[in-house]
Amino acid sequence: MICGATGQDGAYLSQLLLGKGYDVVGTSRDASMAPADNLKNFGIRDKVHLVSMEPHDFRRVLQVLKQEAPDEVCNLAGQSSVALSFEQPMETLESISLATLNLLEAIRSLAKPAQFYNACSSECFGNTGNLPADESMPFRPRSPYAVAKAAAFWQVVNYREAYGVYACSGILFNHESPLRPERFVTQKIIRAARRIAKGSKEKLSLRNIAIIRDWGWAPEYMDAVWRMLQQEKPDDFLIATGESKSLEDMTAAAYSAFGLDRREHLTADESLLLPTDILVGRANPAKARERLGWTARYRMRNVVRLMAQACA
Repeated sequence: MICGATGQDGAYLSQLLLGKGYDVVGTSRDASMAPADNLKNFGIRDKVHLVSMEPHDFRRVLQVLKQEAPDEVCNLAGQSSVALSFEQPMETLESISLATLNLLEAIRSLAKPAQFYNACSSECFGNTGNLPADESMPFRPRSPYAVAKAAAFWQVVNYREAYGVYACSGILFNHESPLRPERFVTQKIIRAARRIAKGSKEKLSLRNIAIIRDWGWAPEYMDAVWRMLQQEKPDDFLIATGESKSLEDMTAAAYSAFGLDRREHLTADESLLLPTDILVGRANPAKARERLGWTARYRMRNVVRLMAQACA
């Protein structure tokens, strides 16, 4: 069962699991109205059984889990925009932290407990500076989104240690694909570069091109998610490429893919700055490499190239 099956990660994970012979159930707040374009584009919409489930409603969560009796539950749902979390902190906390707690408590009460995966985020670390984060680095969240993700992470640890629930978290660094909505900066840049290459006179406005991030390719990150649930004992894993680049580098690569010079089509807009932001995000994915046998094949430039090709 995938909570958030119609989003970027949910669609790629659905595709991966179907290829491995899984029966996949996807949940949405209103399955009859869910935008399932990602699943349709992959040709798998009729293979994913969508059911309605409001994660805030514990009774409904418990009812769905009893009804579907999944072997594995992947929680990929929730408000996913860092910027929006400053405007909607309560919705962000409920959709991430409360939803995770409801799922864990429901799983704990089942006669046949499911294995549980929780989508955590590198945002929980805050600024890593020059020291690459690993699973032992303390969290210092700098947004309501990161606070909610950190709370959900520790809920997972608590249920694992207190009740013996098979529960794990993937601390995923930025992972992109053509399925990203344009509110995410990578897709915003790719789409703007495409429009400019086709004759638009616009200039792209970004808040801070000096920020540094570890950008990876979403489809292969979902392979890491699956591998986490195949371990004999549940544990938490950081998933990243191990290579960090500035937003300026990423923008230059994106514009170059369309034959453009980003310096001619880019402006800084301080009104877009967040109350608090992460300047540097670096990662050390050694544990995933050693324990899961997983290593990222695609780095930032590969990701930009693939997204540009899909957008062209």
